[in-house]
Amino acid sequence: MSPFTGSAPRTETWHHLTYTVDTRGVATVTLARPEKLNALTFGAYADLRDLLAELSRERAVRALVLTGAGRGFCSGGDVDEIIGATLAMDTAQLLDFNRMTGQVVRAVREAPFPVIAAVHGVAAGAGAVLALAADFRVADPSARFAFLFTRVGLSGGDMGAAYLLPRVVGLGHATRLLMLGDAVRAPEAERIGLISELTDEGRADAAALALARRLADGPALAHAQTKALLTAELDMPLAAAVELDAATQALLMNGEDYAEFHAAFTGKRPPRWQGR
Repeated sequence: MSPFTGSAPRTETWHHLTYTVDTRGVATVTLARPEKLNALTFGAYADLRDLLAELSRERAVRALVLTGAGRGFCSGGDVDEIIGATLAMDTAQLLDFNRMTGQVVRAVREAPFPVIAAVHGVAAGAGAVLALAADFRVADPSARFAFLFTRVGLSGGDMGAAYLLPRVVGLGHATRLLMLGDAVRAPEAERIGLISELTDEGRADAAALALARRLADGPALAHAQTKALLTAELDMPLAAAVELDAATQALLMNGEDYAEFHAAFTGKRPPRWQGR
């Protein structure tokens, strides 16, 4: 995401989620409809897309935690406000909506900072895909993931799920989860690689924040480039991937952080990372 902006001002208030950022550059985005298990609305999708785009341009955030208020992470699209409404839409409107949901996933994957999903309770439908799109999924034992799209008569490959899930858990597990829509509870999710870190009960948010702070205190540019290469090289042949790695490393070797590591090592002190 380019840091250059036009005339549009920075958004001061987000109506469909809560957003905070601390002095260490750790942002927390909270889906805040606990009475609806944080079911997503058109506005929530748009706010997530636009907030991530703004943060990606500003380059002030060094790590982001995505969490849900109340009893669960996110129960997916709101049955009344989205599923009911889409029944009245024509094909052009439906395409616009589905493209928007995909733009949210792209924004998560393309953000130049790590995104950590803190999952407790349900992560279903679009909520499961939001967690899937994150770089890390930190979950407690109450977490359960369900890719429910076929259960409502739609393709399981929604919002990039058929692209991302096989790359996280393998084709066999992805086929089962996307075809059947069965819930996967925390122990199995950890076993198949869907969970990055399984915490004690009620500790997902704290553990995700600790991980975010660890990442934020590290070399931000190195993290950004690692994330970019992980995404870009998924579909590359080895020769192209190795060449991209070489070009990236050559650029980073000219950076301040690389020189800072050497100075810190020889000076027997911790590095002071600048993200440059």
